[in-house]
Amino acid sequence: MKARGALAGAIGTWLMDLVTTGLLESQSKASMQREKEASPNGKSSVANLVERIEELTGVDLEPGQRSMATQGVHYGLGILPGSLYGSLRNRLPLLGAGRGVGYGVILWAVNDEYLNARLGLAGDFGAYPLQTHWRGLVGHIALGVATDTAIDVLGGRGESRAQST
Repeated sequence: MKARGALAGAIGTWLMDLVTTGLLESQSKASMQREKEASPNGKSSVANLVERIEELTGVDLEPGQRSMATQGVHYGLGILPGSLYGSLRNRLPLLGAGRGVGYGVILWAVNDEYLNARLGLAGDFGAYPLQTHWRGLVGHIALGVATDTAIDVLGGRGESRAQST
């Protein structure tokens, strides 16, 4: 289940990117500017995390390497929770609620709305336009539903949620 969850988490991350990119393209320039100003160093939370890892390890990445590392960390943030979700979704009803909607909402609330700001990887909640929060929520719901669906598809119907009860 962990391997299926990890692969499903990568698929969910890919879909989330498609959804959030589409939503971002519909935002006003003023909203995007406010978001950039709210972000520490004018960067995404993942880019700030990669920078922090560079500082802690003493590694200096070239720009191309940093871009690849940022993508790797971004996907890792979908793969690791996806693996855990694959193992726990049938055991924790709230986590698996709504065929992955609950999982997506939990990831958004914990990661985007709490941990990133708490760790200094993102600005405070009020500094961002409402569209930023909604985009993150919708993107994480897409990630959750895609991860849940992919686990079922990859595992076949024989190991779906219905058999765990």
